[in-house]
Amino acid sequence: MAGERNRIITIANQKGGVGKTTTAINLATALAAIGERVLIIDLDPQGNASTGLGIDRRNRKLSSYDLMVGGAGVGEIALETAVPNLFIVPSTMDLLGVEMEISQQSDRVFKLKKALSSSEAVSFSYILLDCPPSFNLLTMNAMAAAHSVLVPLQCEFFALEGLSQLLETVNQVRRTINPQLDIQGIVLTMFDARNNLAQQVVNDVRTHLGEKVYHTLIPRNVRVSEAPSYGKPAILYDLKCAGSQAYLQLASEVIQRERQRLAA
Repeated sequence: MAGERNRIITIANQKGGVGKTTTAINLATALAAIGERVLIIDLDPQGNASTGLGIDRRNRKLSSYDLMVGGAGVGEIALETAVPNLFIVPSTMDLLGVEMEISQQSDRVFKLKKALSSSEAVSFSYILLDCPPSFNLLTMNAMAAAHSVLVPLQCEFFALEGLSQLLETVNQVRRTINPQLDIQGIVLTMFDARNNLAQQVVNDVRTHLGEKVYHTLIPRNVRVSEAPSYGKPAILYDLKCAGSQAYLQLASEVIQRERQRLAA
């Protein structure tokens, strides 16, 4: 893997609007707040993670595109954010051209893994890979480079249907390109306690996947939705809101699982 001293987690779901980027930003912020050195790599051409952390598009001289095509390394590209200990490799629309550019190369699914083997990358204790909402070459690169996959899952009717497809993709990646890849956990997002269907989805997912599902439920929360428009993680925008508190709890669970893994 890309270094034994750090942990690389892909945040993926082929469905859009499930809270991938919100989870990446706020989980990274919570980990940084307890002293971990954290890097987000924005692999979505829309660049929402970059915008949500206040990175102006004019300041994205180098981006994850350059990382993928080998034009520059993590040390040159990573930008400091307003959160101490949290850095980001930002995204630009150039990423839309990556697939065409590298698709004929024999190592096309290992471009990111190679980039994350550098000493600059290994100096981060956590690297979170924020994927686009599709199983394209960018997502495959993320899964090839990662130790584990964290899956944000919206509490809605078709959640389990999409999840089974994603789990099959993870199994396929494990069989073919990254045998060490595992499921870090399923985090249930946009939970509305007033909605009976949401509670049913929670019960169904827990029944099917048991301990793989985090205890923390991320609630629907206006403050969390507002935060990106101010270029801030919800945890900085409003620490006391229910969404921020939930992401702090999620970070505790992630770290606890890492401790259990190391102790095993």
